[in-house]
Amino acid sequence: MQVYKTEQIRNVVLLGHGGAGKTTLAEAMAFLSGMTTRQGRVEDGNTVSDYDKEEIKRGFSISTTCIPVPWLKCKINVLDTPGYFDFVGEVEEAVSAADAAIIVVSGKAGVQVGTQKAWNLCEKYNLPRMIFVTDMDVADVSYSKIIEDLTELYGKKIAPIHFPILDGGKFTGYVDVIRQNACTFSGKSETKPCDVPADLSGDLETYHDTLMESVAESSEEFMERFFEGDEFTVEEVNTAVGAEVHDVSLVPVCMGSPVDLKGVGTLLNDIVEFFPDPSKRKCAGTNQKSGEAFDADYDASKAKTAYVWKSIVDPFLGKYSLVKVCSGTVKSDDTLYNVEKNEEERLNKLYVLEGSKPIEVPELYAGDIGAIAKLASVQTGDTLATKAVPVQFPKTELSVPYTCKRYKAVKKGEEDKISQALGRIMSEDKTLRVVNDGANRQSLIYGIGDQQLDVTMSKMKERYKVDVELVKPKVPFRETLRKKSDVEGKHKKQSGGHGQYGHVKMRFEPSGDLETPYVFEQVVVGGAVPKNYFPAVEKGIQESVLKGPLASYPVVGVKAQLYDGSYHPVDSSEMAFKTAAILAFKKGFMDASPVLLEPIVSMKVTVPDKFTGDVMGDLNKRRGRVLGMNPDHKGNTIIEADVPQLEIDGYSTDLRSMTGGSGDFSYEFARYEQAPADVQQKEIEARANAAEGEDD
Repeated sequence: MQVYKTEQIRNVVLLGHGGAGKTTLAEAMAFLSGMTTRQGRVEDGNTVSDYDKEEIKRGFSISTTCIPVPWLKCKINVLDTPGYFDFVGEVEEAVSAADAAIIVVSGKAGVQVGTQKAWNLCEKYNLPRMIFVTDMDVADVSYSKIIEDLTELYGKKIAPIHFPILDGGKFTGYVDVIRQNACTFSGKSETKPCDVPADLSGDLETYHDTLMESVAESSEEFMERFFEGDEFTVEEVNTAVGAEVHDVSLVPVCMGSPVDLKGVGTLLNDIVEFFPDPSKRKCAGTNQKSGEAFDADYDASKAKTAYVWKSIVDPFLGKYSLVKVCSGTVKSDDTLYNVEKNEEERLNKLYVLEGSKPIEVPELYAGDIGAIAKLASVQTGDTLATKAVPVQFPKTELSVPYTCKRYKAVKKGEEDKISQALGRIMSEDKTLRVVNDGANRQSLIYGIGDQQLDVTMSKMKERYKVDVELVKPKVPFRETLRKKSDVEGKHKKQSGGHGQYGHVKMRFEPSGDLETPYVFEQVVVGGAVPKNYFPAVEKGIQESVLKGPLASYPVVGVKAQLYDGSYHPVDSSEMAFKTAAILAFKKGFMDASPVLLEPIVSMKVTVPDKFTGDVMGDLNKRRGRVLGMNPDHKGNTIIEADVPQLEIDGYSTDLRSMTGGSGDFSYEFARYEQAPADVQQKEIEARANAAEGEDD
């Protein structure tokens, strides 16, 4: 493949709601540019970007794919991202590597939740953007309604630069707002000039006036000319639109039917014309040697640096680190320094990925996106630089996973294989997290949503041949006591020779500190229990609090006081006193009104105002206590509530269902509280039944 210089590169991410047509658009771009020789279809499972078996099976994108599209002597690195919210980590990585975005809106479905999430993500990264309305070939699609909805949401920034010509309900051409002319489609992507239909002249005037007002605001000179009634040339309008797209004061809207390649060539022209090359974007890191800021700014004349924004770890494709060159020119025979891991890596070969197909290139200029194979120490988020100028860039901020499931091997003995497989998948997907909960003897996996976890298990079976089932996680209850008790524990055993004798009298009561398992005191007088056995008694308590007598959960908040006992000069031993303390603990704990404590989480739920009532009602059903509601001044309400952890299983799916996908939530552990009697009884019975059966 040809090597492109910085000013010839456009890094564009495709964003939008699931099913809006991003992959179909990417496929049309690849085919129209000549990168591929046939136009694949999502339904047929033969597109360039959805090459993974899971994507083909499910019919939607799961991972971000890079497609380098050559157009007008430039290379457009198209990053096709998933639209389903569970795979938001892939989208966030792609947005961090892009310099501009196309927000794809389905003409059939109109502006959806995913459209607004895409816009918000662009706002976060200050990304220049255009909106492309697909499905113009479908009957009853209203382009003007979509423009109205977008304008209502985002104001005067929205500027249609093309709108459709419909003949008998069929999409036959488009009107160019900038040039004030029209074209009809005459072939695969060819167009021929035509007159603007009389019934569209009013729309053209409206859209053109809106655009000219925006152009006039780009400079004082243009403003004066506008008020004097002067006409701007096409070149002046294009330059002004490009400048306003760069500073995100204007968002052009265009449309087409990627299935028929209609409008795709025009979109590619607009990408090259209006979107910035990487050198127009800022990029800064920190020189780890000097501690000073390093303004990389995609300048090819500066020291070599590159940021690893994504990793691919596949049994068939191998390991690829996808990089964006932030400064300098990276060559295939370079040795680069992994600043994060303090290790040097020899590159050997550089690639540009066409979906899953690696194309070797000799070098990558600043601003370009490529891939490097088999870098042992390198992970997503690492920075590659030179040892002389060890620059580190800030890591991409990814969504935190809150959906939790317990995972178990279907076949015993495959735990190591599962661990290795999960390690590889997690190196690709940084929004997955695995936790080993030793207290409850369970392995937990956290993700953004249930669908992501389901796909992960499916990948493990398909790629790594290990079968894993997901079940509801065990909630980490705790046990404590509410009253005082006074008991004795005696361990006496005679079996020929030395016997065993330990005898303790102890008091148990609440310590008032639920953060600490136990507090041990001894107030023995007169040597009833020799001092050298005190540690053995404490050891007995220490072991006892690991699994409480009530339901085998860890014990917290207990004060144990040794005040009396007796010993035998020959038969007493540390083991005997430890056993006596364990017996005393079991009896004393059960005599002191034991209760189960359940974990409470502090939850924040952000939802559009219209869903507030539904969400609060649902939180109440989950035994939640709403503590407050605050507006975020963006049309949303932030609901703060304390909710028992037992009740939040499946909340991600339920919240999406209630809010159409527009709600978000986060939570963190707050404290333990006494569980209601019915919850306690149910849990104690379940634990007793589990103890009788096989160890789970």
